[in-house]
Amino acid sequence: MEALLGSTLAVALAEIGDKTQLLALLLISRYHRPYPIAAGILVATLINHALSAWLGGWLSSVIPANWVPWIIAASFLLVALWTLIPDKADDEPGRFHQYGPFIATLILFFLAEIGDKTQVATVVLAAKFDAFLMVVIGTTVGMLLANVPVLFAGRWLMDRIPLKYTRIGAFVLFVVLAVLTLVHANGQMF
Repeated sequence: MEALLGSTLAVALAEIGDKTQLLALLLISRYHRPYPIAAGILVATLINHALSAWLGGWLSSVIPANWVPWIIAASFLLVALWTLIPDKADDEPGRFHQYGPFIATLILFFLAEIGDKTQVATVVLAAKFDAFLMVVIGTTVGMLLANVPVLFAGRWLMDRIPLKYTRIGAFVLFVVLAVLTLVHANGQMF
């Protein structure tokens, strides 16, 4: 349950103001069809985060056990710092427009998540919790919690979310996860 809730909260906060939220806004303004766009976000996120969680689980099995908490804590701190940097939308749905809202969203969201902070967070969360399914479900739910409201409330919602404070909240959450990782690891070492 800790893996599910921690993953959901971490990704939901990290996604606020992220380029995928801006991409969701671009897609809804282009297609005006929230349900196929939401389905595209769901499928793209499930694929991307399942691969990321698999990678995190694999990495935690090949890296020496005493290094894992330190690497995870350092990764959480790097993601924390990354959340403070605002994103810009750098993908336009134009070149994929001909495929319709579901396929365009599926492709663009999958590509936008490659190397994104939530993908890195998913790798780290999977390594930390060793609970593949719960991390994939949690990070996917977090992604949907952050992006689906944009499809229905659009610009109105984006204008009212205090991005500065949500970035600070995400930063604090990832720092706390780093500290808890080290505290938990030190408790097991002694």
